[in-house]
Amino acid sequence: MSTTVEPARVPGFWAIARRPRWIAALLLALGVAAGFAALGQWQLERSLESTAADERDTETPVPLESVAEPQQVMTSDASGRLVSVSGEWMPGDDLVVTGRLSGDEPSGAAGEPGDWVIRHFVTEGGASLAVAAGYGPVGAGIPDLPVGEADLTGRYVPSESPQLSDFEAGERTAIAVAELINLWAEPGLVYSGYLVLDQAPPGLETIAAPPPELPTELNLLNLFYAIEWVIFGGFAVYLWWRLVKDEQEKLAAAAGAESPQPAPLN
Repeated sequence: MSTTVEPARVPGFWAIARRPRWIAALLLALGVAAGFAALGQWQLERSLESTAADERDTETPVPLESVAEPQQVMTSDASGRLVSVSGEWMPGDDLVVTGRLSGDEPSGAAGEPGDWVIRHFVTEGGASLAVAAGYGPVGAGIPDLPVGEADLTGRYVPSESPQLSDFEAGERTAIAVAELINLWAEPGLVYSGYLVLDQAPPGLETIAAPPPELPTELNLLNLFYAIEWVIFGGFAVYLWWRLVKDEQEKLAAAAGAESPQPAPLN
């Protein structure tokens, strides 16, 4: 006569998950996931910052002294802005920068080859300012230019590096304020950027100086971090599920080991 052995009953997954310790573990996992989600959102916002529109009004001229100071590093607020300044031209300090182009055209072209004429301007406050007055044909030299007091308007842009010039070949191709202060007779306090005139004087052509370009590319590193934090948040919930599943499997294994085995038939 055989005896039917009832197998030990193993709780289901959700029956185990509703136990206080696993409810507490779930709340902890959700809290961790929420923290990771918040970090992911922050990184996503950082990645989109570079695509935000430049809210500066760069096309309304403002006094140069309101956005920049002599002997100070150029700020992002000053870079690329149209500014106005009053002062006086310093005679004898004009020079030519070769190997240049007429500037960026609206079509996207770099413009035609030409030599830029760089002048020394002293503001009413007594500070020196490099001014790209205009450009002319290659090798044409410096024409007769206005002297004395003047009111200028143009785009204020960062200085270039003097290393760009090929001094061994006798060429000066960079507009470098660090070099100009060694060439001017009395530089005094100097602005770190230079001014590109919006209207060249007679004898020169106006250098194209378009508004600063707005950044359009995503910051891919921050975007990667945002995705990474989301994955971490999902892993926290998955870890809770895996632990509950392991508990269920452990109970099932224990129940199988404890269940009585039917006696062998003789």
